[in-house]
Amino acid sequence: MAKSYKVLAQSAPLATTDTNIYTVPSETQTVISTITVCNRAGSAATFRIAVRPNAETIADKHYVCYGVSVPPTDTISLTIGMTLDAADVITAYASSASVSFNLFGSEIV
Repeated sequence: MAKSYKVLAQSAPLATTDTNIYTVPSETQTVISTITVCNRAGSAATFRIAVRPNAETIADKHYVCYGVSVPPTDTISLTIGMTLDAADVITAYASSASVSFNLFGSEIV
């Protein structure tokens, strides 16, 4: 099994829009070690992060963060150790287009 440590995803989604920011490739497992959420604006913003096994339609059970506030010009780091299987999807949502998401971890093939 080959392991590749990397930046898994970087996204600055549109405001108030569920956006798929990472999908585990086929025949791959992923460990997300850290997720950072950066608010680039001068006013507070909120965010959501959902994990959708096998790309299920988003539902309440998928949220790992919901309505979390990020102060102006600040970053929140989530050190999480999240394990994912092929076709699992990370979906993000932000109240403002000034929020960026970065996922760091490893893919195992």
